[in-house]
Amino acid sequence: MNQTPLKSNSRLERILAAGQFAVTGEIGPPKSHDAGVIREKCSQLKTYVDAANITDNQTGIVRMSSIAAGILIRNEGLEPVIQMTCRDRNRLAMQSDILGAAAHGIKNILCLSGDHQSFGNHPGAKNVHDLDSMQLIRMFQEMRDNSQFQCGEEIKGGGPPLFIGAAANPFADPVALRPLRLKKKAVAGADFIQTQLIYDMDRFREYMKKAVDLGVTESVSVLAGVGPLKAAGMARYMRNNVPGMSVPDHIIERMEGAVKGISNDDKKARMQASRAEGIRICIEQIEEIKEIEGIAGVHIMAIEWEAAVKPIVEGAGLYPRPEVEN
Repeated sequence: MNQTPLKSNSRLERILAAGQFAVTGEIGPPKSHDAGVIREKCSQLKTYVDAANITDNQTGIVRMSSIAAGILIRNEGLEPVIQMTCRDRNRLAMQSDILGAAAHGIKNILCLSGDHQSFGNHPGAKNVHDLDSMQLIRMFQEMRDNSQFQCGEEIKGGGPPLFIGAAANPFADPVALRPLRLKKKAVAGADFIQTQLIYDMDRFREYMKKAVDLGVTESVSVLAGVGPLKAAGMARYMRNNVPGMSVPDHIIERMEGAVKGISNDDKKARMQASRAEGIRICIEQIEEIKEIEGIAGVHIMAIEWEAAVKPIVEGAGLYPRPEVEN
């Protein structure tokens, strides 16, 4: 997708503006201040993705700050996409944090509502939700384009250069409204979208056709979420317990078949066989996604399995990553 002039000049924006098929990854910060954890995960994604999301207290669990972790990976040469949730901050804190992130050269931001705190390790914490994700997108868009805070006050020296992202869950209820919600995020000011994990390609094609018909992809770059399954049990759990997750039976059957004939006692062999099949399925899905109209890239979610990114990207013919002019 061509976007001229560039809004942030981030690598991710330049990749998409050049019409290249983008690849983003994801890094979950540790439940500690150990910077070495971030650097190790960064080393496994660096050169294989164009940028990496840094999650923001994912699943409502206290972790190292996404902005601090983003600074660490930027210093290692990997471009961050900072996630920011409406759950934990009011509009003052959000605007303050984005100015601080921009001061450190961070340009990509993903605007999220956030997992409910009842899922995390502080279920009694109070959520904030001063703004919702749509309002957060618009606030950052106005900071960037109008050089003004949400209250209307001028930002001296100009607004922060941001490439603004949002998330989409194509199969969450009510399913019929999902493409319309995507359109609303585009109108609010989103530049790119990363979807939740996609395993049901038939349903995803229908979703993307509606998004294209609505004109969403004329202004927004859509990156389809993919992720390698570790075992059949993981696939069944997501199908049965994760809202908005659609995992077809044939995917579960393939994962079950991967360990057929391997003794239950040989846990290592079963794990290796399952993970190898999960990676193969992910590669095949990326190949299908490449052919779907309106798709600009993939977002690979391999949290706590960053080593899987290399074989996936190489297997899908997406390595080496393209060079783009700064």
